Amino acid sequence: MSNTQQLEDLVIQVRRDILRMVHKVNSGHPGGSLGCAEFFVALFNEIMDRKDGFNMDGIGEDIFFLSNGHISPVYYSVLARAGYFEVEELNTFRLINSRLQGHPTTHEGLPGIRIASGSLGQGMSVALGAAQAKKLNNDSHLIYSLHGDGELQEGQNWEAIMYAAAKKVDNIICTVDLNGQQIDGSTDDVLPMGSIKGKFEAFGWVVIEIEEGNNIDAILKGMTEAKSKTGKGKPVCVLLKTVMGNGVDFMMHTHAWHGKAPNDEQLAIGLAQNAETLGDY
Repeated sequence: MSNTQQLEDLVIQVRRDILRMVHKVNSGHPGGSLGCAEFFVALFNEIMDRKDGFNMDGIGEDIFFLSNGHISPVYYSVLARAGYFEVEELNTFRLINSRLQGHPTTHEGLPGIRIASGSLGQGMSVALGAAQAKKLNNDSHLIYSLHGDGELQEGQNWEAIMYAAAKKVDNIICTVDLNGQQIDGSTDDVLPMGSIKGKFEAFGWVVIEIEEGNNIDAILKGMTEAKSKTGKGKPVCVLLKTVMGNGVDFMMHTHAWHGKAPNDEQLAIGLAQNAETLGDY
């Protein structure tokens, strides 16, 4: 895509996809999905160096791993809108035998999905393995991953964070969605984590902060800076400060919509706040 307005138009359509998918089956995770819509749209349409089509080995292209797999609605929407599979397949979200399960899975061969995720805390370990495989293959492309802030309460992350710095895995950009919310409340109420930036830096990472994580231009600028820090002996972390439920006013700034589907009236309100841009499935 060529300009910010096109990306913003796509974000609006992705929001519509998320709301309609979760509403149809009365199940799913709209809050975090909406909060990361701008990031996914920017990542897949501007930031990553992607090949046409899909090959599981990912050789010769950038690779993305979603660790917080419960925000699959935004992932599926952006993959479909980027041409990995037909947009109409979004209509099968969470149905029995669908390739679009509530958490991404690999056994049905959905293009764009390289790992089953949703057991929180595991994605960074996988991403680091892929990053080291790139180095062994003399492939100069990058590994990207996304993690929830509440997910960092899982201990396996910190083993991976320590390992990445010790082994100088400098071809990876791990982004943390800092929305301050998780399923049972705010992250500060559930388990305060102090300065996440300070922790990553203490573990030997380079940290880039994107203060406006729901602003396309800010994301593009921040991720471009992050890319410029790769290849210098240290792993790179991006702290993306987002609003859970962004773009639907009654879902914003609360954990209540972490895993709750809108009813008919709420769907209509949410869709009205996001006028159709590209066409629904």
